[in-house]
Amino acid sequence: MIHIENLSKGFWVRGQYREVISDLTISLPRGRAFGLLGRNGAGKSTLLKIIAGRMQPSAGRVTVEGRMSWPVGGANSFHRDLTGLQNTRFLARAYGVDSDALEAFVEDFAEIGRHYHMPLRSYSSGMKSRLAFGVAMGIPFDTYLIDEVTAVGDARFKRKSRAVFQARMVRAGAIMVSHSMREMRTFCQSGLVLHEGQLEYYDDILVAIARHETLMGEAPAEA
Repeated sequence: MIHIENLSKGFWVRGQYREVISDLTISLPRGRAFGLLGRNGAGKSTLLKIIAGRMQPSAGRVTVEGRMSWPVGGANSFHRDLTGLQNTRFLARAYGVDSDALEAFVEDFAEIGRHYHMPLRSYSSGMKSRLAFGVAMGIPFDTYLIDEVTAVGDARFKRKSRAVFQARMVRAGAIMVSHSMREMRTFCQSGLVLHEGQLEYYDDILVAIARHETLMGEAPAEA
């Protein structure tokens, strides 16, 4: 369960305060896969970071039950001067999982070859995403936060990523951000539409997608 209570978040942009999340209160049931939808700049990634505890809200709080992943879609949880292997082993210890098992899983999954033993600063953005996704999928989280990561790699690697993610969803929940409505329909049961600082909850992902597409067809509100 994720409890969001009176949550607000804003940023100062060119001398003006822009609120992207406004006094939001909602509870999300555990064990469901939610597609998080909204136009660019709506605050989807910001909300994921706040839920994960990686960003402080301007007001309010988030309470999480169960083990929550970081927002998987980059390598912000990794140290650039450590190798992929060293980062993997560090996170294994941090989350209390078997280091050898996670190391082997990530090396096989990420397919980054010798770079697994090289510092993260030498990685391309795609390699970082493969490593981050591999580590996250190798740790048994109760809820996965996914930010566009299944779009990384060639067609074969995308199929593999989707298969692993789908297998995890049998026993876990997720909040997923993706521009692909096909992925939303494939992986998500329910939908969340972030619009004008509020989350609209839809039990059926198809209804959420229809609402999102309607909003995308409207002219954006004046700032």
